[in-house]
Amino acid sequence: MKTQLAYKIPKTLLNKGTGFLNGYTHTLNPYTGCAFGCSYCYVRQMPVNLFRKEDWGSWVDVKKEASGILAKELLRARNKGKVTIFMSSSTDPYQPVEAQEQITRSLLETMLIEPPDFILVQTRSPLVTRDIDVLKKLGERVRVSMTVETDQDDIRKHFTPSAPPIAGRLRALKQLREAGIPTQVAIAPVLPSSEQFASTLRPLVQRVCIDDYFMGDGSEGKRTRRLGMEALYQEIGMQHWYRPDAHKMVVKQMQMHFAEQEIYISQAGFEL
Repeated sequence: MKTQLAYKIPKTLLNKGTGFLNGYTHTLNPYTGCAFGCSYCYVRQMPVNLFRKEDWGSWVDVKKEASGILAKELLRARNKGKVTIFMSSSTDPYQPVEAQEQITRSLLETMLIEPPDFILVQTRSPLVTRDIDVLKKLGERVRVSMTVETDQDDIRKHFTPSAPPIAGRLRALKQLREAGIPTQVAIAPVLPSSEQFASTLRPLVQRVCIDDYFMGDGSEGKRTRRLGMEALYQEIGMQHWYRPDAHKMVVKQMQMHFAEQEIYISQAGFEL
């Protein structure tokens, strides 16, 4: 599917952290829309997508002049108190268009000049490793959260065919760790995985966040239920993974390889 790009100058970039992300003062989205178009993405059920005629995943709005706008907003926000940022809440900051547009990189570079107290970079793309030089300069102010919903690429292809392969994400986590960047893996949402998932992750991270549709879509699973997710599980005979308690299987497995203080559930895993 070819992504339709539009270029727009946003009025604002920093939005108040609310709901699931109320632990942050602000959220920040370098783009509107997301070319990864994941089947389970809760943004599909939000006004930003419902009011568009195009299918989710087929369009992306690029936010021009973003770094200049952010610099002014950061200065104002810092004058009012602590600034903590979640990037991004409704798009992937390292989706394919970022390779050419470099909006996300420009925002991180702006943060070197006007640093927030903390920023969590949430992505599923190995492209984040391109910015290791900037991330290193942010030091303890940053954490990269890499989504790895499963360790099985055939499962990934079934649910998120346009998203990066699992192997690439695991390599990216290794590179980030070797560079000294604070990282975590986000098994979010939990997808069917193998018994080796935990042992695969163990050398790569010291922090694991586990989340699912029922805890993490902001509506107790109602948004993702409307997307017909259960049918996708039925197609591969994995209905037992589509239950409110399915994440406990993954938690139990992680507990065999990670300490209790390294495992976080849902909202707690995305906090500072």
